[in-house]
Amino acid sequence: MSYAHILSERRGDVLVLTLNRPGRLNAAPPAMFVELREAMAALDGARAVLIAGAGRAFCSGADVGGGALGADNPGEATFEALTKRYNPTLAAIADLPVPIVSAVRGPAAGIGCSLALAADFCVASETAYFLQAFVNIGLVPDGGASWMLPRLIGRARAAEMTMLGERVPAAKALDWGMIHRVVADDALDTEAFALAERLARGPTVALGLMRRGLTHALETDYATAMQAEAEAQRAARGSADSEEGGRAFLGKRLPAFSGH
Repeated sequence: MSYAHILSERRGDVLVLTLNRPGRLNAAPPAMFVELREAMAALDGARAVLIAGAGRAFCSGADVGGGALGADNPGEATFEALTKRYNPTLAAIADLPVPIVSAVRGPAAGIGCSLALAADFCVASETAYFLQAFVNIGLVPDGGASWMLPRLIGRARAAEMTMLGERVPAAKALDWGMIHRVVADDALDTEAFALAERLARGPTVALGLMRRGLTHALETDYATAMQAEAEAQRAARGSADSEEGGRAFLGKRLPAFSGH
């Protein structure tokens, strides 16, 4: 299926989604996030997702130029775009049953920062930076940033990032524990895809349960988290990949997971 704002390509078991507005540094109109959600809903057997940006940027933020979010009542139009387009896509990412990798070069700003960090693994190039510049234009973080950042980097650093509105370079983001890895700019595409491919070879059912469990555990108590783990373990134990993993262990060989 073709889209106006993104490219969707199946590479083996990896679904590669590329934000495709390089002339605007991949600034994201609401329709771009709708397209991302539609593409992810049609996994068609893909066992991992890689999200990247075309050109020299990941995403410079929401595209509010040209009346994209409406001019008559900008506050209401922004609320509408967030609640009906941007946020449902980020919620869909959280619920996706397969792992997600983001590949970031250049800016990941505003809603683009939220998108990059919504992935299970964020791989950044040395030129990448992360930015929450809302304070500079009298706005507040959105796209789940106020929930996500304190959990990733702590409240003090989240306050620094959002209330001062300064760039966080890739090396600093790695030091803060905000992202997974920093690589050379010319190695980003290869490294990020290799990670997505590795995840796609894994036990897909178990990986999907893991990613959801990690998110839900942030919101519950210890006993409830252990109960949720037990339920997830029951589901994972019934998968074909669990059977294959057991046979491979006993046979002292590497497992060949099928994703089922």
